[in-house]
Amino acid sequence: MIPPPFEYYAPRSIDEAVGLLHRFEGDAKVLAGGHSLLPLMKLRLARPRALVDIQRIPSLAYLREEGAHLRIGATTRTSELLESPILRQSYPILTDAAAEIADPLVRNMGTVGGNLCHGDPGNDLPACLLALGAEVEVAGPGSSRILRLSDFYRDTFVTALEPTELLVGVRVPRARLGQGNAYHKLEKRTGDFAIAGVAANLVLDGSGRIGTAGIALTGVGPTAILAEAAAAVLVGRSPDEDQIAHAARLASDSAQPASDLRGSVEYKRAMVRFLTRQVLERALARAGRAV
Repeated sequence: MIPPPFEYYAPRSIDEAVGLLHRFEGDAKVLAGGHSLLPLMKLRLARPRALVDIQRIPSLAYLREEGAHLRIGATTRTSELLESPILRQSYPILTDAAAEIADPLVRNMGTVGGNLCHGDPGNDLPACLLALGAEVEVAGPGSSRILRLSDFYRDTFVTALEPTELLVGVRVPRARLGQGNAYHKLEKRTGDFAIAGVAANLVLDGSGRIGTAGIALTGVGPTAILAEAAAAVLVGRSPDEDQIAHAARLASDSAQPASDLRGSVEYKRAMVRFLTRQVLERALARAGRAV
């Protein structure tokens, strides 16, 4: 199908993009990679008066460690996550996720900001960034703000972004010595949305105990889910099989799956439990600690 008529703008700065969003008072959509928005428009499920294409704003495309953070710009392509030596070395959870997102055509066009802002509960990156304790940087008319990603998602396809705001970047606490992380999902076919997916991030202290932990789930609720109880039970403990199994049970309890053609509630909870054990063991191995 052909989408309804719309006006098209290609701003060259963040201020110009925000000004356009303000001008249309909520009746404009941001175009980044377009893989989610354009199909919705063709199906007439989205009918914006205008598209604000942010791909020509050079300050939105970056991936670097800076000060206390890893910083990722909103228009950074998914393929860049897969190719980044920084991520492969220190944040392999993001490389894990990028490798499992769709196919090369989608990864070459899809953006980090678009992935996060779409709010699809089956997307891979939100859970990984939740486990890493990420924050998002948001620009609005005359102001900017920083939100914890755990506060960003309100419901399925609903975020905390105001209609006149633009997500400009993501920042993640810089990797530390003794940190390991991993992501894996169960999918019907390669590159598909997750039937269930689990992300885990662990930081070991000098004694080999877990100093901080983050566990997040995808595909098993209305949004990506931060499994706080599962992570909390690991903190301050020396990891062993019993502790990992306990965390996996708590992660399964925090899931909110629905039965559908891809599996029952019981099946999806069982898969969360299995995947949590798997990614925790992988994260520990990457942190240099065997279970």
